[in-house]
Parts: sequence; structure tokens; C-alpha cells
Amino acid sequence: MRWTNYRTADATDTDKFGLVQDDKVHGLRSASGLTELLGDDGAKLRNAAAEAIDSPLEVLPLDEVRLRPLLAQPSSIRDFSSFLQHYRTSIINLGQQFDEKLLQLPIFYYTNNTNMVGDGDEVSIPGQATNMDYELEIACVVGKAGIDLTPEEAERHIAGYCILNDWSVRDVLAEELGRAPMPAKGKDAGIGLGPFLVTPDELEDRRSGHGFDLAMTASVNGKVYTQGNWASINWSFGEMLSYASRNVWLRPGDVIGGGTVGGGCILELGGTHGRDKYPWLRDGDEVTVEIERLGKMTNRLRRGKTPVPLAPRTMDF
Repeated sequence: MRWTNYRTADATDTDKFGLVQDDKVHGLRSASGLTELLGDDGAKLRNAAAEAIDSPLEVLPLDEVRLRPLLAQPSSIRDFSSFLQHYRTSIINLGQQFDEKLLQLPIFYYTNNTNMVGDGDEVSIPGQATNMDYELEIACVVGKAGIDLTPEEAERHIAGYCILNDWSVRDVLAEELGRAPMPAKGKDAGIGLGPFLVTPDELEDRRSGHGFDLAMTASVNGKVYTQGNWASINWSFGEMLSYASRNVWLRPGDVIGGGTVGGGCILELGGTHGRDKYPWLRDGDEVTVEIERLGKMTNRLRRGKTPVPLAPRTMDF
């Protein structure tokens, strides 16, 4: 099954949820969003799919609807670093040592779950930023609650997969790292999530390694930047969910990002091949990220407002 959150051409329309089949969206009558169809082993999604085919709210060509973020506000977003090639190359390009402890456990941080970006939406470059970047990732959406899951159990808690584009402000991140315990404003520019939720059964025939043999690509203004593959991931989503669920409940609608694929961002590409070849994103640039079977998302960058400056503090010791 492939599901999407969409709007029709009417600008006053609200988000609707529908099944995608044969390049058409079959709108649902009984649910207006993905979270209403989660919470079990997938029976709600299967029943909704039958309803969407037998008694749709509407049937529209896919190219005539506006695709929206898959979730307007996920309950949480944990973003892992499970493609170790990306992490290792980025660390080396920054002149640091790769910590082999990263081979022992998957690591993650929590990120902003309120600034979601859909296909076709504009992405704002913070007014002071100079080093804007995309990050091509895969995400899964948790379908059923669970705690202290084994990797095998966790696989059965995945409702489906989608594209995640972790828009990153590298110069702001550089200012924050070493001062803040986790990324803050440098990871606040938006999270692209969509365009479809694809259920695991749609991918099973391509299972390979810890992931699936599916191409991952990104282009800037039509020029191919990233060419990766999901199968190169070092930690499976089952393992990531298992780790995240240690002593903590995972909830339906939680989003788990797998991290940036190797070569999946300008920080990595420019550091390896030169900034002249891979410059930071600028106002007006168009970025397209695509994952085989999961779809593609295109966004244009626009310069945002210059922030109000804050005076630094002084302390008498």
C-alpha cells in the first residue's frame, strides 16, 4: 500500500488522506490523516485501503493534487546516524577522529517535530545563514506501541517507510556544537517528510543487507549530487527501533529517521570533492530527493528574515 496526505487545487481545502494506486489518489471518507489508522498490526490500514477502492471520497490524478507532509506534527522524531560511511567521511572532513564506539550502538538525537515540509513547499534559509544543506534520509513511521522490543519484534511495529530530508544550517550548527548538548537552531530549518507512506510488504522483494536494494538520489538545479543505496545502511530499522524502545514506549506516529546516506549531503560532498563543485545551497536553488519505490520530493530555497541580534552576556566571577 502507498498512502499520501494531499490537498486539491482549491486553496481553501484542508488536508485529506488517500490511497495511491495506478497514479491516482483514492480519498478516504473515514479518516483525514495517517495517525487515525495506526495503533494495531496494520488492520486499520488494510481495511481503509479496501474502503478507498470500494467507496472513495474522490479519485483524482496524482499530478493534479498537492502532496502535503505525511504527518503535520509527528508525536516525536528521532534521527539516527545509521549510514556510517556518511558519518565517518563528514567527521574526517571536519578534521576530527572517527569514534569507533559508534560501531557498538546506533545513536540518535531528537529533532523539531513542528516544522514539517512537503513536496513543493518552499524551504526558508535563515537570514544569517551561509551554509545551507540538504540531507537525504529514509524514515519509518511507528504503527504500534511497544517497549523493550527485540529487533525482530520492532520490525512488526513499522507501519511504513517514507523519504526524510533533514534540512541543515551548517554554519549555525558549527556555532552550536561544543556549546549545546545537541543540535538546536542548526537543525530547525525544516524536516521534509513524504511524499508517500509505503508499507513494508511493498519492499520485501528487494531486501538486502540491513536494508533494501533501493537507489537513493538527490539533485540540485537538475545536477545529480547524491547516488546512494539503502542497502549500504549499517543498522536496520528493526535495530534502531529496538534501541529507541529500551525502557521507553514507542508510540504510533513516532518517526524514526535512519540518517544520511553516504554522499547524501553537501557537507560530505564538498568536503571530499571541493566546494567549487558542490557549493552550499543558495536562494532560488531547487533540490530534488528521490528514493526508489518511496517517491520523490522537490523543494525550492528562499532567503528568510534576518534574525534580531541578541547581546552577549557577561559574568563577574
